[in-house]
Amino acid sequence: MSVFRVKSVEQSISDTEAPEHRLRKELTALDLTVFGIGVIVGTGIFVLTGRVAKELAGPSVALSFVAAAVVCALAALCYAEFASTVPVAGSAYTFSFATLGEFPAWIIGWDLILEMMLGAAVVAVGWSGYLASLLSSFGINLPASLAGDDPVFNLPAALIVLVLTAVLVAGVKLSSRLNLAVVAIKVTVILLVILAGLFFVEGANYTPFIPPAEQTPAVEGLSAPLIQVMFGITPVAFGVMGIFSAAAIVFFAYIGFDVVATAAEETRRPQRDLPIGIIASLVICTILYVAVSLVVVGMQPYRELSEAAPLADAFKAVGQTWAATLISIGALAGLTTVVMILMLGQSRVMFSMCRDNLLPRGLARVHPVYGTPYRITILLGVIIAILAGLVPLSTIAELVNIGTLFAFVVVSIAVVILRRTRPDLPRSFRTPLVPLVPILSVLACLYLMINLPVETWLRFLAWMLVGVVIYFLYGYRHSRVADRPMGGSVKDG
Repeated sequence: MSVFRVKSVEQSISDTEAPEHRLRKELTALDLTVFGIGVIVGTGIFVLTGRVAKELAGPSVALSFVAAAVVCALAALCYAEFASTVPVAGSAYTFSFATLGEFPAWIIGWDLILEMMLGAAVVAVGWSGYLASLLSSFGINLPASLAGDDPVFNLPAALIVLVLTAVLVAGVKLSSRLNLAVVAIKVTVILLVILAGLFFVEGANYTPFIPPAEQTPAVEGLSAPLIQVMFGITPVAFGVMGIFSAAAIVFFAYIGFDVVATAAEETRRPQRDLPIGIIASLVICTILYVAVSLVVVGMQPYRELSEAAPLADAFKAVGQTWAATLISIGALAGLTTVVMILMLGQSRVMFSMCRDNLLPRGLARVHPVYGTPYRITILLGVIIAILAGLVPLSTIAELVNIGTLFAFVVVSIAVVILRRTRPDLPRSFRTPLVPLVPILSVLACLYLMINLPVETWLRFLAWMLVGVVIYFLYGYRHSRVADRPMGGSVKDG
């Protein structure tokens, strides 16, 4: 047996027709676009703007959001081709299995588990913080042991995960309807904030639009960015390089559009709807991010911006305290959909891995009434609720970022490989300028990865090592593609 055995596209698609593992096809292009907006628009738009404007980019933070969007767009074009060509749950895991082989597919699947599981737990903790803040504004104070900065058990975070688990089990259409309602709330809040903020913008706050470059203090030890350790390059604040340094941070405000690809198997017309959902959600979120950042830096000098709550505090600075409550409601709505869609993506990746016997196949059973992978969804919901309730995850949140970038790199490479190995496959959407666009995507993602701290790389490698051990102890021996010819039938193993 070879660890690089490939599961053909035809085999992947035929697996979706097995009655006990057939997901319901209920999603449209609108559902996918709203899913994308739901998972992308989260803490980034409410928090990151102030931090990067104050420390790295100044008023030109809007250009940082554009630069980050370009990096995401390169990867999105690759995802769009793959998702429409191989409309199977699992996203980058499935794409890798069809091109690079089983072991690389396992590695990327294990990586996606890390990305989405920790991401959902981290955002659930953030949701709890916003809920406590909102309730306190109405005179309701939650006990510090349950929802403070250092709680014994973060009860609101665990409860929101369990509630959303029930929603996900009840069906993907119900999930999409809840997502549509909540996304409508948070986008309305964002648009109101933008329009209201325009009345308080002062032109002087945009000067200079690109502040003069400043050398930032070198960071030492494991907290230093890998690029600094490798090349002795200390990141620069402000100036043109400051825009790109800020882009390496605000990129993480876009994390999530790739989750749209995990819903490929539940899409009515995947060849048409998946590219629309992936690209449209990215474009809409970029416009919102740029508009918000321009308004915020126009309302208040960038040196005075708040890092914790820049939007709310900018309105407080101009005497509009009503906006703080409104923004908290928008943030709460935003984080709700982020948690739910990360959990949705996580369950679909594990569903594909279980269906291939790389993890216990019994977990891949689909509910006879709701048509969802209920066993995996419930298992993940319990694990994520425990993580959100007990573990202080802020120190390992950057693992989500490195996991996402790694997935982007693999998908970009896989597009080029599949073009060469399977030129006969029908492609309703084709990534333009192959191999140039995938190469640029790989280089851009690698640049952002080496800007992450050394300790993040070490934790990532440790997680990957655990995954390798599990693969050879279980997945390699139980794989359904073991010892069968290419194009052969798949039998339950």
